[in-house]
Amino acid sequence: MSIEIRPLAQTDKADWCRLWTAYLEFYESSVSDEVYDTTFARLLSEDHPTQNGLLAVASGNPVGLVHFIYHPHNWRVEDVCYLQDLYADPDMRGKGVGRRLIEAVYETADARGCPSVYWLTQDFNAEARKLYDRIGTLTPFIKYSR
Repeated sequence: MSIEIRPLAQTDKADWCRLWTAYLEFYESSVSDEVYDTTFARLLSEDHPTQNGLLAVASGNPVGLVHFIYHPHNWRVEDVCYLQDLYADPDMRGKGVGRRLIEAVYETADARGCPSVYWLTQDFNAEARKLYDRIGTLTPFIKYSR
């Protein structure tokens, strides 16, 4: 199966909303319509070059997405890249969609001179962690939040 990875386009909003909604629902979360609209606009805006989004497309249909954000880091001169959201349609899992999306983020970060890409997942996300264990390095850090 051929999987194309490409930047989001204005015409992708309905498919992007479907994919991001499914991602949020997996994590038992939701956001307001204002957040949907603002996030999509930022992902497409030249005024927000640090926020980025890519789609995975198979047979002309969007089947996955990734959002990633570049930001400064006090321990590096270069920016680092936070891979914030990654999602593949359930029927596409195990077919390389997630791997291709992460590799596309790696390629984009490399082209930008960004040596570090990191992400978080919940400990119960066993299926995704199988991929993450192959394509990344598990760190000993524990996240705290306010």
